[in-house]
Amino acid sequence: MTAVTAFGQSVRLPRRATVLRTAPALLLVALAVAGPRLAPHAVDTPVTAPYAAPGGAAPLGGDQLGRDVLSRLLAGGRELVVTSLLVTFLVVAVAALLGAIAALRPAIGRIVERSADVLMLLPAVLGILLITLSWPGGGRFAVVAAAVAMGVPYAVRVVAGAAAPVAASGYVEAAAVGGERLWHLVVREVLPNLRATLLALFGLRFVAAVYVVATAGFLQVGPQPPAADWALMIRENGGGILLNPWAVLAPGIAVGVLAMSVNLAVSALVPESGRKAVTAL
Repeated sequence: MTAVTAFGQSVRLPRRATVLRTAPALLLVALAVAGPRLAPHAVDTPVTAPYAAPGGAAPLGGDQLGRDVLSRLLAGGRELVVTSLLVTFLVVAVAALLGAIAALRPAIGRIVERSADVLMLLPAVLGILLITLSWPGGGRFAVVAAAVAMGVPYAVRVVAGAAAPVAASGYVEAAAVGGERLWHLVVREVLPNLRATLLALFGLRFVAAVYVVATAGFLQVGPQPPAADWALMIRENGGGILLNPWAVLAPGIAVGVLAMSVNLAVSALVPESGRKAVTAL
């Protein structure tokens, strides 16, 4: 009985902890995606006085035009979540391929790493402005391109460092000597052994993507008024923070909680055997 109990605890408790750590992220992402349907008022229709205090038809008060802060908060997270997830998938995918190739082909690796070093020196805000303002038409695709360009250099250095010992292992060298092509080595030999690193990197890059996308919205090079967007809400209502603090605090807290909860959830999904390999991230 004791052995069974000990065994049961060793299996169930980690699963329960994983569920508890992933549940907030899943709930928040689901709420952000479904938020526009849950908004009690139209996001562009005034329902109260400008910067009105919470109460009545506006539980979180009104913004600078008297629109319901709660409705705009519920409707303003979907684009941020979807864009950040898209950026994160692209960054991790590109970095995984480039990092694995860099580890397998040292000559290419030196070019990739030096290019990454140069791009990492570019300040994030300057990079966002350069890319989004030069992109034809601007908009969401420009923000995605800017976020990917700013995220890949760091990510590729991390993947290349993690892939180097894998590329030097005996089974990879044997496959290379056996005549396997580069893409086979990358996809079948190297990347499957970097699952823990890539998963942890996904969490970190999602946090970075959220802040890059939010920064673009704050700079008004992404979504434009009167769109409901958390970053735009912070920018638009900064002047009235003393009148109705929730118009600024609510979207700010939402951005921070989203980033932290997703990163916590991803870290909980990293396999136990691979956590020592990602502590340097």
